[in-house]
Amino acid sequence: MTSPLDDAMKRLDAALGLLEAAVSRRLDAEKRRGSLETELQLMQDDRSRLAEELDGTLTRLHRFEAATDDVGRRVQLAILAVQNVLAQAGELELEEG
Repeated sequence: MTSPLDDAMKRLDAALGLLEAAVSRRLDAEKRRGSLETELQLMQDDRSRLAEELDGTLTRLHRFEAATDDVGRRVQLAILAVQNVLAQAGELELEEG
């Protein structure tokens, strides 16, 4: 037969084991939470950096589009000028011929 003191010591030992396991789980959860918060902050930083890069790229794209439109207009004017010169040259040939 075990004494009441031995029974109490066994219950205390079991309770301490449960407490240690709970503390260990809590510490692990806090560590994971800290890691998740760090990872979230890194992702938010990356998102901000990517948003800035996207804004810069869109700005450059708009500038290139404007430049392309300008070049297109100038080429069209050049084509018209060449066509006019050729038409005038053709008229001169007809008049001379």
